[in-house]
Parts: sequence; C-alpha cells; structure tokens
Amino acid sequence: MMKSKPSLKNLARAVLSLLFISFVISGCSYSTTPTYSKADIPIAIADICKKEYKLDLVIKQIGSTLWIYMPVEQLLEKSPQKFTEKFTILSDDVQYKNKTFELTYNIKPHPDKEKTNEYKYSKDALEKVNNVWMVVRRVIFSTEKSDQTPQFFYLIVADIKNTFESFGQKFGLQIEQLTFYPDFKKVFYGLLSITEYQHRSIQESNRFPALEIIGDTEGRHIQYRDVTMEDFLSKQIKQRLELKFEKPEVGRNVDIDKEIENLAAYTLKIYDYKDFYNLEMHNLATKNRIILNRAAVMEKVLE
Repeated sequence: MMKSKPSLKNLARAVLSLLFISFVISGCSYSTTPTYSKADIPIAIADICKKEYKLDLVIKQIGSTLWIYMPVEQLLEKSPQKFTEKFTILSDDVQYKNKTFELTYNIKPHPDKEKTNEYKYSKDALEKVNNVWMVVRRVIFSTEKSDQTPQFFYLIVADIKNTFESFGQKFGLQIEQLTFYPDFKKVFYGLLSITEYQHRSIQESNRFPALEIIGDTEGRHIQYRDVTMEDFLSKQIKQRLELKFEKPEVGRNVDIDKEIENLAAYTLKIYDYKDFYNLEMHNLATKNRIILNRAAVMEKVLE
C-alpha cells in the first residue's frame, strides 16, 4: 500500500511530462499503405502488443472512440521533485450544457510556496505506455481511410496491485489519456509542437474503490462510452486552465479572468468549433460573471 498526501491533481501533474516524453521518443516512422480495415483495428493492436511486447490489453471501439485498457502492477514510483506554487486552484469545472460552455473556477494567487511531487511513472509502466503508442501509430497510420476510423483514443493505465491512501481512505488509481486523432497525426508529421500537444492531449488521474480496480485485468470498472467533441473540448479547456495556473505559465499579478477567457476562446477557435451559443465564466473568488456569445469568441485573435 502506498500512502499519499498529494492530491490526485498533483499525481497527474507529476507524470504528465514523462508520458509525453515517452510518446515523442517512440519515433515518427509510419506506413502509407493501407493494411487494416476499420474493423481490424482493436484486434490488430491487441495482437501486436501481445506478440511483440507481451502486453495483455482490453480494446474496445465505441462509436468513434477507441478505448485501450492496460493493467499494470506498478503504475508509480517514489521520486520527490520540488516545484514552486504561485496559485491555488480551489475549484475548476467546465461543462457543456444547452449549447453553452460553462466555466466555474476559484483561483487565488499567493506568495511562492515550495511544493513536492511525490511520484512519477514507474520505468516499467512508462515503457509499456511507449510501446502501446508505437503500436497504435503503426496500425492507425496503415488503416484504410473511412468515416468510421476512430477520432478519439482513450488510453487507461490502471494499477491493479497497489492501493493508495489519503486522509485514511484507501483507493485504487489509474491514469487516463484522451487524444484526438487529428492532433495525434499532426504531432508526428511535425505540424504540431510538443508543447502544444501537451495542452491538447488530456491527462487525468482518477481513483476508484480498491475492490473495483485491484485485480481488474478486464477493465470491468470502466464505463465505456463514445466521447463527443464537446466532452473533449470541455476537458481540454479545464486542462489548459490547470496548466496555466499550476505550472504556472503566468505571473501572480495576471488578470485571471482574461487569461481564462483567452485560453477558452483559443481552444474553440483552433478546432473551428461553432456549435455553441455562449461561453459563460463564473469566478467564485470575485463573484465576477462574463458571458461571450459565439461571434465574440470567434472574433478573438489567437495569441
């Protein structure tokens, strides 16, 4: 059992850069000759991972989303690393409802605080993640073009052996990455920077009751679904917000509302997403509310 005081957000933050480093160093070779049909994708990825890397994966395609479940016996390892915190994110939430993106947040600046990330990806888990992405690339880049080709990849790496403890409660942990296929493709063609890809590919950590996740080699605790573009954009706006103020990417005296307004508009504009009426922001710390209609969002200059 691993006892941990850091929040789940900090756990995700601790492994974020390692995952992307793994993703990039896997190389950029690909095939241009179609080898697989859309129906072959889950079986092909599972078979190659089993034969070449001895990985037992559960792969399901639900609509336009390809789910990849990878159980491991050690997801994280101790590796304390210090960082400086300038803001506290007390809460942040992004929802898409009734054609409106609703952002609610409570972020407070404070004097510099030295914090410690306790964990990083274990070497074994990182290698397995790397191998899975190499196989996904090989198969997807040599699959015949079709309207049914997956648009989203949802990789879940679950620790099925170790429990964690926080505030007296035990839980099992998994780390999830949600990736949009066009972004996945652009980064390997060199059309997207690694830094921008880090902001676009969603990384989250989630905990489950220990009895649900420990020993679950089949991914029975996962609620598989078809991810929508609205789901993806909401998660990306939230991730950009957290990277902006946790990393942080801005100074302590920044206009928080303006930064969040810009990053939300930027996210919607880079995907040319227009199926919404309003972007609504509610700053719980200041009680400030901002409402931008679609035209105002689309008119903003990308920074």
